[in-house]
Amino acid sequence: MTVSENQIAIIDDDPSVCRALGRLLRSSSSFHVRTYSSASEFIDSLELQVPDCLITDLQMPEMSGEELLRFLADTGFRIPTVILTAHDQDGTQERCRQAGAAGFLVKPVSVDELLGTIEHSILDGLGHPLRAVGGDW
Repeated sequence: MTVSENQIAIIDDDPSVCRALGRLLRSSSSFHVRTYSSASEFIDSLELQVPDCLITDLQMPEMSGEELLRFLADTGFRIPTVILTAHDQDGTQERCRQAGAAGFLVKPVSVDELLGTIEHSILDGLGHPLRAVGGDW
């Protein structure tokens, strides 16, 4: 499977962001994309399929992107995760990297920067979770 055939999950509480990112990734690179409106919805999906890369918003209700990173690490999932945020506050990027983020991008982001970060995250060997259950995307 080439990088362009990888399965990408997108989490954002703004449906328009999920739609736009999903369309962009499908049209620009042939990624297989699933979108989720919350971290809990994504976590529930892990029983069926673990993506090759996760793109998540930082600030979301219920569970933030940073909290999600910690949850994934604590439960044994090693999913290359890119934080995509409009809120780059002091120390946030470093905390996310310490929690396991493979990338941290501030909106607005260029298509090339987003695709490059996703591809680098996947190829960097951070993927292939310790726990995975079969399923189709």
